Amino acid sequence: MRPGARIALAALWLAILLVAGWAIARHLELSGDLRRFMPSARTPEQKLLIDELGEGPGSRLLLVTLEGAPPGTLAAQSHALRAALSRDARFTLVANGEGGLEAFPERLRPYRYLLSPTLDTQRFDAAYLTEQVQARVADLGSPAAALVEPLVPRDPTLETLVLAESWEPATAPQRIEGAWFDRAGKRALLAIQTRAAGFDPTGQRDAVAAIASAYARAKGAKPGALSMTGPGAFSVEIGGRTEREASWIGMVDTIGLLVLLFVAYRNCKIPLLGALPLASAGLAGLGAVALLFDGVHGITVAFGFTLIGVAQDYPIHFFSHQRAGVQPYASVRALWPTLATGVVSTCIAYATFFVSGVDGLEQLAVFTIVGLGAAALATRFLLPALVDPDLRDPAQSAFLERLRTWVARLPQPRIAIGVLALVAAAIALFAPGPFWQNDLSRLTPVDPAALARDAQVRDELGAPDVRYVIAVQGRDVEDALQRTERLGVALEQARTQGWLAEFESAPQYLPSMHTQRARQARLPTPQALRASLDVAVAASPFRSDVFEPFLQDVDTARRAQPLVPADLAGTPLQVRVDGLLSQRDGHATALVSLVGLSAPDKVAALVQREGARLVDLKAASESLVVAYRERVLWALGLAAVLLIVAVRIALGSTQRAWRVLAPMAVTTLVILAALRIAGVELTLFHLVALILAAGLGLDYALFFEHAGDDREEQLRTLHALLVCSAMTLLVFALLGLSSIPVLRAIGVTVTLGVVSNFVLGLLIARHPHRETA
Repeated sequence: MRPGARIALAALWLAILLVAGWAIARHLELSGDLRRFMPSARTPEQKLLIDELGEGPGSRLLLVTLEGAPPGTLAAQSHALRAALSRDARFTLVANGEGGLEAFPERLRPYRYLLSPTLDTQRFDAAYLTEQVQARVADLGSPAAALVEPLVPRDPTLETLVLAESWEPATAPQRIEGAWFDRAGKRALLAIQTRAAGFDPTGQRDAVAAIASAYARAKGAKPGALSMTGPGAFSVEIGGRTEREASWIGMVDTIGLLVLLFVAYRNCKIPLLGALPLASAGLAGLGAVALLFDGVHGITVAFGFTLIGVAQDYPIHFFSHQRAGVQPYASVRALWPTLATGVVSTCIAYATFFVSGVDGLEQLAVFTIVGLGAAALATRFLLPALVDPDLRDPAQSAFLERLRTWVARLPQPRIAIGVLALVAAAIALFAPGPFWQNDLSRLTPVDPAALARDAQVRDELGAPDVRYVIAVQGRDVEDALQRTERLGVALEQARTQGWLAEFESAPQYLPSMHTQRARQARLPTPQALRASLDVAVAASPFRSDVFEPFLQDVDTARRAQPLVPADLAGTPLQVRVDGLLSQRDGHATALVSLVGLSAPDKVAALVQREGARLVDLKAASESLVVAYRERVLWALGLAAVLLIVAVRIALGSTQRAWRVLAPMAVTTLVILAALRIAGVELTLFHLVALILAAGLGLDYALFFEHAGDDREEQLRTLHALLVCSAMTLLVFALLGLSSIPVLRAIGVTVTLGVVSNFVLGLLIARHPHRETA
């Protein structure tokens, strides 16, 4: 093909990639819900964990502190911030200690007699009403008059305030000028609940930005500083740090790879041509996932582009084997059986993820398999048309010749390799310390100081325990509420015993219909209430008609239907109840959050007698990790069997198959031993990295074996594998320097794999050199 035609074809290929990228970007829906990378929950505790992680109030809660100014200034800033965010649809709750009546909207005020526990022990008779009216007379002559006076005509028993106070946590922080402050009185505190779910990184990022912007306006030119903690704030911080690290790692990688390719081939076209199959792989994989799945997870994209890094080796093998006098299509045709064997074998490993039952892993499998296939086909059928047939022959290199001569002197041990495998296996199995890491919190890159600050703010605010929660199951919402009310009696006993400081449950905000009807039955008839009220008013300075609104509200409460969750829509009460009560799949679950739990075993036994469960969310998360890992290990075991069969069939010889598979198998043991010696507890990300390292090892060994004993073919193969391993080493060594545990785990694991696979491939898979006449 003439140079002009090659340029035109390259431009057409690039244009197609740009159009495909534009089309995919338009229809791509990225998801940040980590639950897609979790196995299906099997136990009630695991189901509760999955629901709470994504949708629970704890995952939506941002804790805000204001400091750096006098208390009066901080209180004013707190009130201004609350006022601004309360009007923002991105937030469902903004609490700073200001007032309490806002949680009880006007349209629900008549229902206060059905929600308040007063009628459980009192009746609205003449004696009780006389006592309450006299108390209001005293209140109107006290400093509290401004608060009480607007309520008296409609609510002489102050049931509204009784409810507002009961909805305040017993461990609420102190108030200064109506705003929450820490014990030292130096930091103003706010609790803000986002509408976005915990696993919605975009929503959480918008919420965090909105809070910062609103505070900047509220603060103005006055002193003060804002800080945020909580799952959403941490996810935004992690996302920002990951983006910054990915940016500089990507920049260094790109420059390094371009320089490496230019040095390796002394041709400025090669870096550009080599990028086309890789770009094709990425877009093909991304497009396939977008087509087959409802939303593409961000982890799929990140992992996918890392895993198809194997595809960068395909054009390199072709470039290194191309030489003057041989048509490019002839060169790639000679490589194709070995290249195809590597592609098929690697894809087999990822295909086993389809039996994992995990949506995220299935996405990852589709991305990788389609991407590798696209890169291989592009290298086989498209790339040769763009390459100059007179490309410099890499075999013509004095350095390579000296290196090949040195390599030829290396022994090809078998017994020593067997001993190495046994020693590595023993170290991996018997090194001290846990083998697996099951604690998801240990994987967080959040600064320990930030976690400590979060714990301190939660303690100041009296926020619920994030580890333990009580779950009450019911046939429906009403059944769950009644069961939770009965459980509340037992929990009051636990609080008296000092086993916990406080608890919060849905019936505190919305009693069951059974309880509401019982209170309704205790309300007097309009005639009886008016007679009792006349007696009470006669002994007071109030006019006889001042309490008409009270009479109307009681009559409304007597005739009203009991409140149900749907009646709370659009109110702050809805937020509180929705976080503690849910209905799914024909049953309802009520949660009881705990504060200051000091005797979990005793509380667990107590609630069990009431038919409820104390759920340890940490234990549930660990059991979920174990279940996830078991599925992945089963998939990898199946992949190993299929891989052995595929390589044996492709090579047609057990001895050749052994030489190709042995470096990969021994390298896996060496990596495990190295990680265990370093005290690393293995995670799922190490397993994914082991698969990637195994794919690289298979590729190296296949091409060492393919080179046979021909001198020039060995030189070209050595050149190709040196370039491939150097490029991969650069990418993953930089990842190994990351502060993000997930990226570091992948980087370190693959870096070890590249070095070990290359060395063991040389020792095991290469043929002895045969001198030619």
